Amino acid sequence: MPPPWQSATSTIPRPTTSKCGNRSMVSTLISSISGTLRGVGADWVDVAVGGVTFRISVPDTSVNSIGRVGEPLRLHTSLQVREDSLILYGFLTEDERQTFDTLLNISGIGPRLALAMLARFSPQSLVQTVEEGDTKTLSAVPGIGRRTASRIVLELKGKLDLDFADGRGSAPDSELVDALTALGYGDNEAREALSRTASNGQSEEDRIRAALEYLAGE
Repeated sequence: MPPPWQSATSTIPRPTTSKCGNRSMVSTLISSISGTLRGVGADWVDVAVGGVTFRISVPDTSVNSIGRVGEPLRLHTSLQVREDSLILYGFLTEDERQTFDTLLNISGIGPRLALAMLARFSPQSLVQTVEEGDTKTLSAVPGIGRRTASRIVLELKGKLDLDFADGRGSAPDSELVDALTALGYGDNEAREALSRTASNGQSEEDRIRAALEYLAGE
């Protein structure tokens, strides 16, 4: 007999929503997962919590920063309800999770497309791109055409009420940003690299090293 929860898509009682739904209430029903990393795929991870293993979809660019199998892992999560499944999406930072949920409120953008955007943009760079009305850069994401890019700008410009937009929340430590800018990198470039390579349990030295490797590979 299989365990009751082998993955986030197992058959369990699903929250009910109206047709218009309260998406934010459902998405934050499981707001984070803390456990042990048991497996890693191209765009998913398995996290064991008290004998239950959750399969969580993640942006493919986050996989290399997740950590090693057997290590503790905490992910900020968004639970999405479909007709025949429940799917958990996981993120290294709360900013990414907020951005994901915000993108899902836009007509024509589903979870896969929102993940693709977070694989291309950090939350900070997405805010900047939207505020600049840069539809060309937005449409560089596979699956996003000019029309969808214009809709993203129209619906989000001036409305992104996220902590990182004014420098609060889980933005990288200013000391680490200063260390990278001292090496010649721009402030936004440094913040994005630190955000992209964030991982649980990293020392400051490890964070700088990971950020430099990310910047060197761009």
